[in-house]
Amino acid sequence: MIPLLETQDLCYTYGAGTPFEKKAVQNVSVKIHQGEFIGVIGHTGSGKSTLIQMLNGLIRPTSGKVLLSGRDIWEDPKKIRAVRFKVGMVFQYPEDQLFEETVLKDIQFGPRNMALPESEIERRARAAAKFVGLPDDLLDKSPFELSGGEKRRVAIAGVIAMDPDVLILDEPTAGLDPAGREVLLSEILDYHKKRGNTVLLVSHSMEDVARVASRVLVMNASHLQMLDRTEAVFARDQELESIGLQVPQVTKIMAELKGRGYPVKTCLTVEQAVAQLLPLVRKGDDRA
Repeated sequence: MIPLLETQDLCYTYGAGTPFEKKAVQNVSVKIHQGEFIGVIGHTGSGKSTLIQMLNGLIRPTSGKVLLSGRDIWEDPKKIRAVRFKVGMVFQYPEDQLFEETVLKDIQFGPRNMALPESEIERRARAAAKFVGLPDDLLDKSPFELSGGEKRRVAIAGVIAMDPDVLILDEPTAGLDPAGREVLLSEILDYHKKRGNTVLLVSHSMEDVARVASRVLVMNASHLQMLDRTEAVFARDQELESIGLQVPQVTKIMAELKGRGYPVKTCLTVEQAVAQLLPLVRKGDDRA
């Protein structure tokens, strides 16, 4: 099966040939399949932001290839704009990019650039607004009258309205309060399940990634450090900590219990931990 997205020896160097040359991504080769939910993590400066910007053609690789459904996205540079309709990206703090008079017009901006019929633009925009939980009475308001969380939803809806095969989200919950983060993550997960597309979530929150991702891609010092099932990645807690990353707190606690001899497995969420610990408590484990 041909991967939906694939990178082959992907490299990018900022300021190549100058005294300020910096290798941001080096020899990264990954395969991402239709319908996956991939978490992307790495410390600041690890190369993860540069990597995701190459996936939809915002940055052209210094060397190597990005393949979309088996075809090099740069084989015809004049068509790179069409790639961005298929691989949609929501940047960190995307509300800073809102500019239209109304929420609805902002959501319609992407589909309108795809030269779709007006009726289809309207349908997609309203469906995307509904997906992210924006009520109809907000659609005629100025986006600048909305709360931070609502602005974030508008920006995400604008990308969803293009109906991309791949949705890349760069720190979508940054700056939101815990309740806002929970709601937005739930909506993204629901969208993924209903749409069945591929989602890449870049986040500094290990808890967020653990909750939603089926696989996790770890960048470290411009190289690919890991790409594996979420449970397998977070089970390597000492390796992650050695490169400046923390596993979810509940995962760390359960690893400590396992080290003390309790019959528990790696957990990614509080719910998983409770399911394992309750039977031990009820049995009155003599180590509790």
